[in-house]
Amino acid sequence: MPSIAPSTSTTRPLDHITVVALEHAIAAPFCTRQLADLGARVIKVERPGTGDFARAYDQRARGLSSHFVWVNRSKESLALDLKVPQHLAVLKALVAKADVLVQNLAPGATARMGLDAATLRAHNPRLIVCDISGYGNDGPYRDKKAYDLLIQSEAGYLSVTGTPEQPSKSGNSIADIAAGMYAYSNILSALLQREKTGEGSHIDVSMLEALTEWMGFPMYYAMDGASPPTRNAAAHATIHPYGPFQVGGQLGVHGEHIGTVMLGLQNEREWVQFCQHVLVQPTLAGDPRFHSNAQRNDNRLDLQSIILDTFAQLTLEQVTERLERAQIANARMNNMADVWAHPQLQARQRWTQVASPAGELPALLPPGRQTAFNYRMDPIPQVGEHTASILSELGMCL
Repeated sequence: MPSIAPSTSTTRPLDHITVVALEHAIAAPFCTRQLADLGARVIKVERPGTGDFARAYDQRARGLSSHFVWVNRSKESLALDLKVPQHLAVLKALVAKADVLVQNLAPGATARMGLDAATLRAHNPRLIVCDISGYGNDGPYRDKKAYDLLIQSEAGYLSVTGTPEQPSKSGNSIADIAAGMYAYSNILSALLQREKTGEGSHIDVSMLEALTEWMGFPMYYAMDGASPPTRNAAAHATIHPYGPFQVGGQLGVHGEHIGTVMLGLQNEREWVQFCQHVLVQPTLAGDPRFHSNAQRNDNRLDLQSIILDTFAQLTLEQVTERLERAQIANARMNNMADVWAHPQLQARQRWTQVASPAGELPALLPPGRQTAFNYRMDPIPQVGEHTASILSELGMCL
């Protein structure tokens, strides 16, 4: 199949949209960066001097914060101290002309400044206000502080992730990402609705509700008091074989096996193929212990022993070749260096460069290749870099 040709269009879907972002950390910045990817003008309001506290999380991206680099390209930085009335007046003047306000400040902070949805939309009915918080704008948990790991715990994510002995958090900010994605899709929906009605809206996104939506399978599995899925490290809790398996033929410096293959079976046809072409034990397909996924899951220790005994005699390359020949899904256990150099991402030309205060940095293009437009991939701003130009536009000064 021929590759998708890049667009020659100079317009993007959100070129006409201005977004004001009272944001920090990940959830709101991830949402607004994706709006910027589609062409929106995103004006990020930051504290003078220090800016978004995520700027100081680490210095791993050539002196910049890994978190900040990820979610803040293509934005303008406006430095305001919102405790100063003159600075707050600048923000209100900016919001009065904006299409979207996104905020994930502490609960109640925007209302205390007169920046709540009801007040703002009374003056600008077309405004779309999106609040992102841990638990939502009402209910008994409304004022409770929330961070990503805490929401992973409240949403039950930790109860099904990890080993039987120890729960584990996600290696990325999964609750923030979930909330950011739902904020992004809700804002796009609100913009479409505004085209029909002429009216903006108020969007209330809860991190708890976003991650709980993603917990649908384990929740329904444990419905009506049934036992929940067990924690099985990297193995699937209810499908077997599905997970990592050690392979022989490769030894580390201390004589340990270092080969691991990740594989997964989804149906009975694949089970027969696996027995015939990977394990080379075709009669095993008819073993009553393993005649359905439910039986294989109930007897997973027996089956795992058979698989590991076979794989111990083979190299990682030999196991992978058998799996490919049998058309069994498999993958490598990649680390971060492997992903940076992933041949599929390279072949599909998914990497580009963005400017930053530390110079050019590699950046992954947004998922979804487009023929209609090219994504915006503009610089990561310094704190307050655009303050003077934005004030000039408003005819204001500080």
